[in-house]
Amino acid sequence: MKKNLFKILAALITVLLLVSCGSPSTSSGKELVVYSPNSDGEIEGLLNYWADKNDVTVKLQNLGSGEAYKRLDGEKNNPQADVMFGGLNLGWYNQYPDIFEEYVAEGNDKLPEMYQNPNGYITSYLLSGSNLLVNTDLAAELNLEITGYADLLDPALKGKIATADPSASSSAYAQLTNILLAMGGYESDEAWDYVSKLIVQLDGKFTSGSSGVYNGVKDGEYVVGLTYEDPSVELLASGATNVEVVYPEEGAVWLPAASGLVKGAPNSEVAKEFLDWLISDEAQTIIGGMTVRPVNPDVELTNEFMKPFNEIKVLEEDMEYTLGQKDKILERWTKTLVESQ
Repeated sequence: MKKNLFKILAALITVLLLVSCGSPSTSSGKELVVYSPNSDGEIEGLLNYWADKNDVTVKLQNLGSGEAYKRLDGEKNNPQADVMFGGLNLGWYNQYPDIFEEYVAEGNDKLPEMYQNPNGYITSYLLSGSNLLVNTDLAAELNLEITGYADLLDPALKGKIATADPSASSSAYAQLTNILLAMGGYESDEAWDYVSKLIVQLDGKFTSGSSGVYNGVKDGEYVVGLTYEDPSVELLASGATNVEVVYPEEGAVWLPAASGLVKGAPNSEVAKEFLDWLISDEAQTIIGGMTVRPVNPDVELTNEFMKPFNEIKVLEEDMEYTLGQKDKILERWTKTLVESQ
């Protein structure tokens, strides 16, 4: 009996050895080291989808934009990352021009001119827009209908408007430049007069970050918040019934989010494949079903909670100005803030 058992075990071991030696490896050996400030939805829906499909092992560092750039800058003499996935624009590039390598993704010339690679280093792949988020229960209690920026000056909303500080939050800065453009122009006294009145309405309250705005509205701490589309629509998609996404009737801006190839990337060819894919029809179609928008205007939005552009007043941001003059704009913001309190 023992001899028979030994023979059976020996045969099983032999079979396992033959299988392990004779079968080809399922791993391609490809790796991609990614630094990214992106949400879980973009990481899972885009990066992980592409990696699984192409048998690429991803090593992800999910960092805030500022932290990611400081790390990339500190590593520029010995690069560890291959790609910055999201969190890139002309402003960041101009601040850290030595950490990226020139690469124009395949298909770039098929995109609208405003979303094409502007300098050889920036691959735009999706759009993120500014909007208002309204707690419909609280607005109904106040008998308010909020359709745009002008409505935020209603005395009933004093102290009940959520926003982060534009000097500390990129989404709040995007809202500030959107407001200026919509209310008269970036340097318009009329627009800055509106900003001054809005500051009075804030009653000295600022959230500690962008998430405090949309969560504060959802949780009933505020009636309305100055926020952005991705988390706002995500609330609707996740079943929230007490909030409404409002695109200001004065106009809303959509800004491209971009990725870039790290200079000296250890896996540069794999990184280029990923950048090519981000603006491919497949990736853009996936984005069309998310809570952000594709840069390819021919791709249909399939998320039922996303309002089509033809139902929104869309404004075109002067990105060269708002990024190049950011310090000047924030200096005037700080001055207006002090004078209005």
